[in-house]
Amino acid sequence: MSDSGTQRSRSDFDAARGLIPGGVNSPVRAFGSVGGVPRFIASAMGSKITDVDGNTFIDYVGSWGPMILGHTDGTVLDALHDAARAGWSYGAPTEAETDVAREICEALPSVDMVRMVNSGTEATMSALRLARAYTGRDKIVKFSGCYHGHHDALLVAAGSGLATFGTPTSPGVTRANTADTIVCTFNDLDSVRAAFQTHGHEIACIIVEPVAGNMGVVPPGPDFLGGLRELCNTHDALLILDEVMTGFRVAHGGAQSRFDVLPDLTTLGKIVGGGLPVGAYGGGTDIMSRVSPAGDVYQAGTLSGNPLTMAAGLTTLRLLRDTTVYERLEAAGKSLNEGLAPSWSKYRDRLYFARVGSMFTLFFTNGPVENFDDAMRCDQQAHAAWFHEMLSRGIYLPPSQFEACFISLAHTENDLRATIEAMGESIDAVLTPSKRPR
Repeated sequence: MSDSGTQRSRSDFDAARGLIPGGVNSPVRAFGSVGGVPRFIASAMGSKITDVDGNTFIDYVGSWGPMILGHTDGTVLDALHDAARAGWSYGAPTEAETDVAREICEALPSVDMVRMVNSGTEATMSALRLARAYTGRDKIVKFSGCYHGHHDALLVAAGSGLATFGTPTSPGVTRANTADTIVCTFNDLDSVRAAFQTHGHEIACIIVEPVAGNMGVVPPGPDFLGGLRELCNTHDALLILDEVMTGFRVAHGGAQSRFDVLPDLTTLGKIVGGGLPVGAYGGGTDIMSRVSPAGDVYQAGTLSGNPLTMAAGLTTLRLLRDTTVYERLEAAGKSLNEGLAPSWSKYRDRLYFARVGSMFTLFFTNGPVENFDDAMRCDQQAHAAWFHEMLSRGIYLPPSQFEACFISLAHTENDLRATIEAMGESIDAVLTPSKRPR
């Protein structure tokens, strides 16, 4: 990478903090858990991003998941140009909205109808409202460490033991907002059974990330998602898979296809907008027909189905029909696995690598990470040091131990080799301090 320091990023961050809370428009961007100065990005192309100081990095953030094709893909860019020339907001239907809906319904086995919205938060909020209306029940089950957006009902702390009622984790969220939210433990079916044993007749739905990505990448256990499906069937509750992150990422048909589990409702985002702001929720016709104006469950959005987002999303989804796409992504992920083998052998009591397809996280911990409690035992100081060691070697990673890294189709074999080399050197530098350069 070229390296002209961080002077301009520092200056930009100072200016931003006077005008934007914390200097950023989404908290993790502030580098709060790793320290140092957040890089202000000037441009991106393919697998690389370049900051305002001229430093170029191999990027594994990928705008937090949607850039599966890589940055500034030429085909998507052409589609955006065409859409912008025609007009970028109408407040009226367009054919592209139907085309995107068709792509989603044909790819995801559980979805017959879909409603476009503007963010993942909006999608999960709307799906919960719909589940409550459809079942006539109030309570919802979520899992500690699974993030579903920043609406009040889901901003709750994890409960200890089996199932507990959540308490608000942000000022401004009242106990009344979270009184109907039950928090269980990811990958622990017993905690969910306990919740249903006590409140089964009151529970409208379970909402879960099929692959947790907001405590780092945590795959579901072999029976976990299927067990949730069975519990919902037994108690006439709905199962919502939050595939904002995994949809079109871990398989063309999402995690529900990869793990062979059919939810009642699915929430989407990220990739379905091709990197532009987007969200969506969908399911069977019997449930989705309750959504206004077809039914009585109100939800609306001025910019929902925006022509620019639909152009980028439609182009991306059509490119992802290629059957080799996910084979290539899987192979890239596997090469990182294999490249980490020497470090894993050397530090197996201090590292844990988790991957599902093209999503991965390196945890600084001494055993498997299967839930949020496991993740919280990680050595966050070691991760922060590793983050900066990787940054100094030209690799841009999420500035938090509890986030997923994403591989794109634009990452080349040279990128992967450079990343593996940087990982090995950086792990040595952090876990064997005598090897740090003086």
